[in-house]
Amino acid sequence: MKNETDFAIIPDRKSIATVHRDIRFFPTENDSPSALTRSQIEDWNRDGYLGPLDVLTHSETKSLRDYFDELLRQTFAEGKDSYSISSAHLKHIRVWDLLANPTIVAYVRDLLGENVIGWGSHFFCKMPGDGKRVDWHQDCSYWPLTPTKAVTVWLAIDDADLENGAMEVYTGSHRHGLIDFDTTDADSGNVLDQVVSEPQQYGEYRFTPIQAGQISIHSDLLVHGSAPNASDRRRCGLTLRYCPADVTAYLNWERKGVLVAGTAQPERWPGAVRPTPKAH
Repeated sequence: MKNETDFAIIPDRKSIATVHRDIRFFPTENDSPSALTRSQIEDWNRDGYLGPLDVLTHSETKSLRDYFDELLRQTFAEGKDSYSISSAHLKHIRVWDLLANPTIVAYVRDLLGENVIGWGSHFFCKMPGDGKRVDWHQDCSYWPLTPTKAVTVWLAIDDADLENGAMEVYTGSHRHGLIDFDTTDADSGNVLDQVVSEPQQYGEYRFTPIQAGQISIHSDLLVHGSAPNASDRRRCGLTLRYCPADVTAYLNWERKGVLVAGTAQPERWPGAVRPTPKAH
């Protein structure tokens, strides 16, 4: 029987296709943000991207990197790869606490409103010279959520730059709805299984280097990706996913949700169980 904390990294496409979704960008209307500035809210609505934003101190960043080093060692010992640590907040208290980190949640709340659900967490770790890339894609195409109001926070565990494959985005692409994509084979070198062709049609290219301990935030409709890590340094980031509490999840994804701000209807988001200390 499948463990209730296990969810597919790449969801079942046929199942998601059965979900009727309202797919469009919902601009933020917030004249009195608490963590962001009004100018940053305007940037968000225009670009679908914000960053870098400061979150962790130097010592906190080092502690998180040490923690991930051990988690990665355990993952390799189990015969899994560096991209396999998904839905991590359901298994590891440290990740649960990062999902609910007050500084991160304050940024997200300024964009999404007072009632916020944290529902996803996935380590994207490119080992030195591993050859894998993340092709151009939109996050929303993978998620059985409606309406499409979700955001991804990308928390840098390592510095990410040109050499080790930092994220690249097309700002403004979030305003084009769901963009057609092709699927890729498992042996293509793509970490995921989709690719948007000719993304320059949909926005303005931006390279987004980031320092360890900082975050970026992007819309679930933003076209983004990253090149292979050609350096001798690791490039790891923890993606934390959020949505307003008025979003509906299907395919049992509501079981992943954690109320991190405000209130939520329990029939829509019943609330995941915080993992035990033994789950690391």
